[in-house]
Amino acid sequence: MFELEGRVALVTGAASGIGAATARVFAEAGASVALAWFPGDDHDVEPVRAAVEAAGSRCIVAEVDVRDPIQVDAVVERAVTELGRLDIVVANAGIARKVELADLDDAAWRLVLDVDLNGAWRCFRAALPHMQRAGYGRLLATSSIAGTVQAWPQHPHYAAAKAGLVGLVQTLAVEYGPDGITANAVAPGVIDTPQANDPINSLGPDGVRAVAQKVPARRVGVPEDIAYLYQFLASEQASYVSGQLIVADGARYLSGLD
Repeated sequence: MFELEGRVALVTGAASGIGAATARVFAEAGASVALAWFPGDDHDVEPVRAAVEAAGSRCIVAEVDVRDPIQVDAVVERAVTELGRLDIVVANAGIARKVELADLDDAAWRLVLDVDLNGAWRCFRAALPHMQRAGYGRLLATSSIAGTVQAWPQHPHYAAAKAGLVGLVQTLAVEYGPDGITANAVAPGVIDTPQANDPINSLGPDGVRAVAQKVPARRVGVPEDIAYLYQFLASEQASYVSGQLIVADGARYLSGLD
């Protein structure tokens, strides 16, 4: 079920967290994977490459700053040239920066929007012509519960970017549906990732542990919780699911637990 045999996926932010888990899960499902990572994140992409190859899947690795359309276009072309096609894009690269609104200047606002929202659009824009020619495509974006179902104080630019992804996939779903292309966003809750555990710009380890007690299952998510959801959305079986924001937070925002 939800096999991806013969498919080729591009995953951004692939060196850690949700991106790394998604690359591994896709490879185990039979997909070849283009791993796009940003070395400034200080994460090592080589264990992810090794896991993909150990699953028997082909793999390419590229350093990509999603703020640069030339780099984005280049990794898409590499995927098509070296792996033979491009069926799936998981626009997962993202950053969070904690700042009071009164101290949020234009440069800081632009940085987060350019990575979290514009970066996804650049990936989709580069991939769409290839998907149109093939008559098949899956455009997937990592949104967040922040900005979609709840606020995140001191992160207005992050929330705005993640909300913007919803409008993007909804519009692409309608416009490119006739070409056999679906577009969806996933809104993770708190997931045990390096970003969530960042004590400066996010919750930090203590904050992550505190959230776990507010989730009905009494745990935060793990990256594989999101990766397996992406596997479904990338599959043939999800062909009638498009233009959706799927919240994956263990029912935290429904629980009423403060």
